[in-house]
Amino acid sequence: MTDTLHFEIVSPERLLKDEDVAMVVVPGAEGQFTALPSHAPMMSTLKPGVVEIYVSESSEPERLFIKGGLAQINPKGLTILAEETLALDDIDTADLATKIANTREDIEDAKDDVERGLLEKELKWMLALSEVAAA
Repeated sequence: MTDTLHFEIVSPERLLKDEDVAMVVVPGAEGQFTALPSHAPMMSTLKPGVVEIYVSESSEPERLFIKGGLAQINPKGLTILAEETLALDDIDTADLATKIANTREDIEDAKDDVERGLLEKELKWMLALSEVAAA
């Protein structure tokens, strides 16, 4: 049994992380889960939320917000394919509140169900980010 888990997080733009870590807490669509060394193979869709990366068991986690994506754990480690990632330090809460209000108005004015569905998806990740920023 190894002491570390190989972890990669990839966004459409680039490879964001590629390192060995102690564990990673992931916002799975069915609930949070923790990926540890020698974890059983699995796949999960991801909901908007925070990925917590622990380099060692006693370290403070590095935290990244993801808009959603897919996680795969296999014998080689954990790979997250993220739709998009945001640095929590860069969040402007006033700007985010304005975007949430504007998106809610846009949902009410949507011309069809397709447009409404896309806007509701955007609103979902913005609300999740707002909760994280408020904590």
